[in-house]
Amino acid sequence: QVQLVESGGGLVQAGGSLRLSCAASGSIFSINWMGWYRQAPGKQRELVARMISGGSTYYADSVKGRFAISRDNAKNTVYLQMNSLEPEDTAVYYCNLHWVWGDVWGQGTQVTVSS
Repeated sequence: QVQLVESGGGLVQAGGSLRLSCAASGSIFSINWMGWYRQAPGKQRELVARMISGGSTYYADSVKGRFAISRDNAKNTVYLQMNSLEPEDTAVYYCNLHWVWGDVWGQGTQVTVSS
């Protein structure tokens, strides 16, 4: 069974930074991508950033230039460095892994940005 464990959320003032981590455990192979989604109250879950297995990345327009995704393949861990945080970034952030058997989701970690 594959599990994702997230860490690094919290409360930060606008302009501050946070780093989220997501470690995948279990018998994993043929990962297509790992990434991060977020869901704010009353809104749909949206893709924030994704890293494809070959290393290419995707960012939502709202976070380009502020967030950076990286991955440690040896540890099956993906990171999201979030800089210049804004109150609009407040949401529950979910780690996502897509592999040969489909999607796996983390439990979510709360990020709150105060103005």
